[in-house]
Amino acid sequence: MNWHNLLPWILFNAAVIFLLWLDLTVLHKKSHEVKIREALWQSLLWVSLALAFNAGLYFVKGPQPALEFFTAYLLEKSLSIDNLFVFIIVFEYFRIPPRFYHRVLFWGILGALVMRALFILTGIWLIEQFHWLIYVFGAFLVYTGIKLAFSHDNEIKPDENPILKLIRKFFPVSANVEDERFTFKSGGRTHLTPAFVCLIFINIIDLVFAMDSIPAVMAVSRDPFIVYTSNIFAILGLRALFFAISGLMKMFEYLNYGLSAVLVFIGAKMLASHYYHIPIGLSLGVVAGLLGVSILVSVLHKTSDEK
Repeated sequence: MNWHNLLPWILFNAAVIFLLWLDLTVLHKKSHEVKIREALWQSLLWVSLALAFNAGLYFVKGPQPALEFFTAYLLEKSLSIDNLFVFIIVFEYFRIPPRFYHRVLFWGILGALVMRALFILTGIWLIEQFHWLIYVFGAFLVYTGIKLAFSHDNEIKPDENPILKLIRKFFPVSANVEDERFTFKSGGRTHLTPAFVCLIFINIIDLVFAMDSIPAVMAVSRDPFIVYTSNIFAILGLRALFFAISGLMKMFEYLNYGLSAVLVFIGAKMLASHYYHIPIGLSLGVVAGLLGVSILVSVLHKTSDEK
């Protein structure tokens, strides 16, 4: 790769890092819970930036690369919707306070930048080496979805979390979920916090979902730059959409059951991926239908109570 081909990669990643730095140091200098209104404005901003980048491709490289980017962006955005619901479960599982969500997702994006670049530059080979993770993760999601639907115990104590117990065998992990730091020194040893463990899981989730999404996007375009930029823009906008959906979760009583059904569906889709590929449109329709029914039931139940 010569300097002329390398320059767009350098400029794009520099721009993304600058935007993330601006996001962390100016827009979210102080940790706070992102409300639905703020999340929707941020989502609109990231979509606008993606469309502006698409327009720039059209004028610089022509209509074909611009069309490929737009198609790849929509495809990646649609495929990434599954991530959101799993992110919600992970944050709830580790009992991370909502005001820390943005910080964890911010550093998760930086991890995704590196991981997705490696996947795209090495092609399908690296994905094939870890493809078995899809089946493990699929089974885990089915189990989690079923457990979520029938579990009414909201008093999960981080100190009794089995995953934290396992990690503690190798690293000292604090039980304090209110600690904003990822690591800290105590007694001459480096300790991890639940927020850092949550960050690790967020990156693992992105790795697993990238195994499905990147090959799908590479079927649209073989240009590594278009595949990479469409992936990154979709991920950047996904954070804001996450806050909007997590905010809605608190407004509707039965949305939790819809979420559990979505998790079971996503897990089943992963387990069956080797034998049958569910079309994206059908997948989004099922997810929207499950959530829509749970929201409708919540609204009708609330109306009935008020009467």
